Amino acid sequence: MAPSSSPITTVGLVLFALVATATALVPNVNLGTAGDFAVLAKAGVSTVPDSAITGDVGVSPINQGALTGFSITQSADGTYATSPQVTGHMFAADFFDPTPTKMTAAISDMELAYTDATGRVNPDEIDFKSGHLGGLTLAPGVYKFSSDVNFNDHSVLKGTDEDVWIFQIAGIMSIDAGKSIKLEGGAQAKNIVWVAAGATEFGAGSHFEGIVLGATSATFKTGSSINGRVLVQTAAVLQVATVTQPADAE
Repeated sequence: MAPSSSPITTVGLVLFALVATATALVPNVNLGTAGDFAVLAKAGVSTVPDSAITGDVGVSPINQGALTGFSITQSADGTYATSPQVTGHMFAADFFDPTPTKMTAAISDMELAYTDATGRVNPDEIDFKSGHLGGLTLAPGVYKFSSDVNFNDHSVLKGTDEDVWIFQIAGIMSIDAGKSIKLEGGAQAKNIVWVAAGATEFGAGSHFEGIVLGATSATFKTGSSINGRVLVQTAAVLQVATVTQPADAE
């Protein structure tokens, strides 16, 4: 007969299983129809040419006049517009039906997603490294910060293609010029949510990964880029920036 496991070994295995299960059970944030956009804002989207956006761009409840710097051309049916800087369509609250209804729904879904993300309880980490995340490798989970978060060095998010990261930030989120977020182990930008009560700022030449859900603004300095989505409740400001919506998992 095979020897039985020791009590210590059994407890260790149970604890390991509980930790693994807890991580696996972190549900992603449902973006609803806000997830149809690479950039979505309530107060406007501006660009200093030439930015490059892959995915749709939308503004609401503000009108198309808040899409500035794009040299937009409206479609023949008046439901969308195009721009040389956008690989996709552009939408505003004053375009022809059914666009106003589409935009109202997208903004509502963005706000619901923000509420969902900020409301997640039992965080895995609270004020981790006091919000100074530069140079770190961050495991999946829910991170809660009572103040600002900054990346002053290159950092890594490491996990599988099913792992989820949710960063609840009460203050400003920023990444310094020339610094980057890198994904390892199969981690996917669509499973990373940065929900910030304050402004989000992306330094010149920086690179970021994930979905930005901002209660205020997002500013991308010259040469900065993000693989993800920029969904903000005031304005998105792009200065020769690149926004690429994340690819969905197969």
